[in-house]
Amino acid sequence: MKIDEKVYKKLLQVPTGKVTTYSELAKAVGLKDGQRIIGKIMNKNPYPVIVPCHRVVKANGEVGGYAFGEDVKISMLLKEGIEIKNKKIFELKKRTYRF
Repeated sequence: MKIDEKVYKKLLQVPTGKVTTYSELAKAVGLKDGQRIIGKIMNKNPYPVIVPCHRVVKANGEVGGYAFGEDVKISMLLKEGIEIKNKKIFELKKRTYRF
């Protein structure tokens, strides 16, 4: 299985109302310091409706980029019950899904 397929499969585990970080997702698929690779994979997600790449955020709680724009990502997270203040996930630790 290719790395992007592993990443998408792992990301499917993150439930509505939770987020994960680029670094957590990288570790979950066996990549050490693979945050940038995860970001590139998220940007090329061919299944954005199915694979919830909008649930991947920066380790410092910032929402981070999104192929369809940061405002769309924020809107999607808000609809899922994720509270955001100043473009950061409120209570990140409480909202983070651990693999």
